[in-house]
Amino acid sequence: MASKHWLRGLCAAVVLSVGWGSVLAQNYPTKPVRLVVPFPAGGATDLFARTLSQKLGEKMGVALVVENRPGAGGTLGSDLVAKAPADGYTLLLATSSTHSIGPNLNPRMPYDAVKDFTPISQVGNAPSIMLVPNSSPAKTVKEWIEYAKKNPGRLNYASSGNGTIVQLTAELFKSQAELFVVHIPYKGTALAIPDLVSGKIDVMFDSLPTGLPHVRDGRLRALGVTSLKATPLAPGVPPIADVLPGYESTTWFGVFGPKGLPAEVVSRVNAAANQVLKDPEVVDRLQRLGIEPVGGTPAQFTAMLATESSKWKKIITERKITLD
Repeated sequence: MASKHWLRGLCAAVVLSVGWGSVLAQNYPTKPVRLVVPFPAGGATDLFARTLSQKLGEKMGVALVVENRPGAGGTLGSDLVAKAPADGYTLLLATSSTHSIGPNLNPRMPYDAVKDFTPISQVGNAPSIMLVPNSSPAKTVKEWIEYAKKNPGRLNYASSGNGTIVQLTAELFKSQAELFVVHIPYKGTALAIPDLVSGKIDVMFDSLPTGLPHVRDGRLRALGVTSLKATPLAPGVPPIADVLPGYESTTWFGVFGPKGLPAEVVSRVNAAANQVLKDPEVVDRLQRLGIEPVGGTPAQFTAMLATESSKWKKIITERKITLD
């Protein structure tokens, strides 16, 4: 008899706790929310977070506090959120490197990029630009591919290091165009620019904010952008996909919560983010950072994540790319 009372009490407690959790989610948020940025202050992800935070906080009715937790290529901050309570008060602004590329490069990640997070919203895309020296005989992407095919193994490309989006963007290009071009890693694209300008380097895929000024100053030539379609961020520069159908390589930015985040919380944050990403002031600030606002549903974000992970896994495996 006592066991029946105990079981009845346990069931009541479970129902009560589930109901109370639902009430908390419906009233969310009632206190400041922290948005963890797994990269240092001053970088693109941090500036993006600070652009979003004030307006997003206003839409949600509470303060949204940006907290930088850099280290291990974004792994430390991401892991912090993966292990946080699933109550919506600790969110993550993640990127391609933490959730699409890193997990496929490093099998010893402390978190599972799919199972340990709840995707809320893709908030931005940052395409890159294909740059060549002014001395290059190629004036278009098509001409550069033809030039490279006539000179297998004689041309090179610069990257910001092994396993970076810059290297992977070039390797994806090589794979689709079926080219043999030698990789020269640098400690950042800024250090490669002088060698690109002088012609020691034949091509580089750089971010728009750092690459475009050299094009505008007449020091380098832009052949194409890595977004699937033309972008207002680089007026007049055609997408590489016009020559290599389906070619796309962008750094995406997205908001996640820990796994098990209540649907009401996901919906609340997603709706607020979609509103903020249409704000003209936010759009203008993001464009200055070389980022296109995206938005959309959690389901669309989840589908994009699966596609991106599969794409980079294929390139990393086929090209035997490592962090070393």
